[in-house]
Formats: sequence, structure tokens, C-alpha cells
Amino acid sequence: MSSAMNQPEPSPLVACTISRDVTNFDLLIEDMEAAVGEAWGDLGFPEALAFMGQLDAETLEFVAIAIDDEDEDRLPMIGEIIDLAGKLRIKVILIADDVSPSALHTLLRQGADEFVPYPLPEGELQAAIDRLRQPAAQAAQSGVIAPVANGQEGVVLVAHGLAGGTGATTLAVNLAWELANISKDKAPRVCILDMGLQFGSVATCLDLPRRDPVFEMWSDTETMDEEIFKQALVSYQDRLWVLTAPPEMLPLDMITTDDVQRVLDQARRHFDYVIVDMPNTLVQWTETVLCAAQVYFVTLEMDMRSAQNTLRLKRALKAEDLPIERLRYCMNRAPKFTDMSGKSRVKRMAESLEIGIELQLPDGGKAVSQGADHGLPLASSAPKNPLRKEIAKLAASLHALGKSDVEAA
Repeated sequence: MSSAMNQPEPSPLVACTISRDVTNFDLLIEDMEAAVGEAWGDLGFPEALAFMGQLDAETLEFVAIAIDDEDEDRLPMIGEIIDLAGKLRIKVILIADDVSPSALHTLLRQGADEFVPYPLPEGELQAAIDRLRQPAAQAAQSGVIAPVANGQEGVVLVAHGLAGGTGATTLAVNLAWELANISKDKAPRVCILDMGLQFGSVATCLDLPRRDPVFEMWSDTETMDEEIFKQALVSYQDRLWVLTAPPEMLPLDMITTDDVQRVLDQARRHFDYVIVDMPNTLVQWTETVLCAAQVYFVTLEMDMRSAQNTLRLKRALKAEDLPIERLRYCMNRAPKFTDMSGKSRVKRMAESLEIGIELQLPDGGKAVSQGADHGLPLASSAPKNPLRKEIAKLAASLHALGKSDVEAA
């Protein structure tokens, strides 16, 4: 028997790139080789249409369609390729370089599963492939697309620091995580929106990538649908969904009140709780978030800057006749239970500012910054921390209140 007869059959293709000229996307070639080795091929657009009708196509796990601005006149053909891939249950990753938001919207609506910008961020193609390989059961459990049960819109909870370092982001991140894990059987669906377009740090606190689809979404919310909204989100341990700040610093007035309202509407339709981490600065769309919120937590500390900013905030909201009653003041690094002198100072401060400080968050110490540096919520990094315990109590009370409201309705 000749040695030729013992040659193993070539491995079937598991992936394929489809483009006008793949050499225009050299980073894609490198990432494909790193992801699937040699088990991938390359096709032009006309060849891809013909290949989808062959038996060999049935072995494909996914295709990566790479396009740039010169391919926008080929959208009907590309859409047909996406449609054929969907019928064969082949996943589609869309790689786009300098393509208009309307073109991206069209292709995502036609069934593309993932979008990755070009030049490819490091590790982003592999991350997209990993998401495609996520078991369907987990995807269903995450509930991104399914509307909130009983037609109820999600509850909007906001964290807004009255000064830098007063713990607003810490409160937002940990409150979101506690709500997402409030029940083992019927955990609510929770997302957190980082509205700090310049210095938002939710991604850092949870060790998540800042992805370009966030910028694409904010750039054109008029054409945003649930699919584009989903593409902009990243998951944390398949229990919490996060809209991170964009990769680059953007001016706060880049987005309008209408943009923010559309994003809030999408989030409320698909999540039971929507946690919003606001920038310290008051902007035009602060009013939009305030009016949408059931509870608007403002964090402050026992110092002069917090006191002055509280007075200025109250004056600004009253001048515009905004619902100031939705504000809930949270004292960060509050005195301990046995610190009677500290508690007396908090009481005097509240009386002088004519506010009620309803939530006193204990000082979590170094564990707070250490957990954030490692991208972990306090429940994972320091479960017995007093700050974590107080936020867990807050989450439990909010959830119980929410359940009673639903039952009453």
C-alpha cells in the first residue's frame, strides 16, 4: 500500500473571510491565523455567494465579512451573503473600516451577529468568536433581547457624585452587581450605563474592554435598534450587562437629550434594573436622566466642597423646576456607629443644607480601590467589607420595594 493512501484528509474549514481584497485587512489575517490556525479560507463576494450553495459550506462555524467605504455600493450582495449564512446557521462577524453608520445598521439588521471595527483592537476578534460560541442557553438566560416580563419597563437608578471621589461609581457598580445576584432562582436582568463619556471608569472597575461599537451607537442613535444596542453592550460573568464609556474621550455635548432618551428607552425595555453612572458635570441631558429615574442617588462627603456643591445643585434644579424630590443623598465614608461626634456633624450638615441624608455608606478602606484595580465588585473581592454589606442591604430593599409595586399593580 502506497504512502499516499495513508495521507490524512485535510481538515475541514471552520471559518472563512469574505472581502473585496483580504490583503487590505492584514491585521485580520493575523488574527484569523491566531484564532483558527489554518482551518480557514478566503473568498471574494461573488465567490462567497457560490460557495454558500456547496456542501463544503456546511462545515463553517463563522464567516468574517471585511468591508470598507468602497464596498458600500455592494451592500445588496453582502446582505444576500449574510442571509444565506443565516439559513445555514453560520455566524457572521462584520469587520468594518470607515463605513457609514447607516451601512452598518443595514447589515446588522440583515443578520450579522457581531461587529468589530478595523483596525482590529487587540484580542477583539477572539472575543467576538468566543461570544459566538457562547452556549445558546446562556444567551437566552442573559435576556438581552427579550422584553421585560409583564410589559413592565425597567427601574432606572442613578448615581451622581457631587464631587470627585465621593464613591458614585463604586455605588453604581456594586449596586448593579448586588441586584444582578439578588436571587439564585429568578435573578433580575440588570445593566449599567456609563455616561461618563470622558472619564467613565465602570469598565475599569469590572475589567471590561472599551469597545468602538459604543461610539458607533452614540454617533447615530436615530437608526439604533435593539440589535445595535446589544452589540454595544459587554457582559460581566454573564449576569451583568454594561454599556462602557467609549474608548476615546468625547465632549459631553456630543450626545443630545434625544440620544440619551433613546438609549434609556432601549435599556428599560430589556432590563429590570438600569443603573446609570453619571458624570459629575451637569449637562443638557442631565434633566433627561433625572426625569427618567425612579431614584437619583447623589453622593457627598463631610467636607466643604460637598456642602457647597449640594447647595449649587439644589439651586440649579429649582431654577429649572425639575423634580428635586427624586434626589436621595448618600454620605460616603460615613462615621462608624460608635462615632457619636461624627454622627452629630452629619446631622448638623444635613440641617444646614436642608436635606435628608437617607443613606450612610461606611468607609470601605483600601479594599475598595484594590477591588476596582483588579476589576472585581466588592462581593467578590471583599464580601465581608462593611461598605459591601450596606450596598447589599440597599439592593435588597430596592428589590423588595420593586416586587411589592409590581404585585400591587
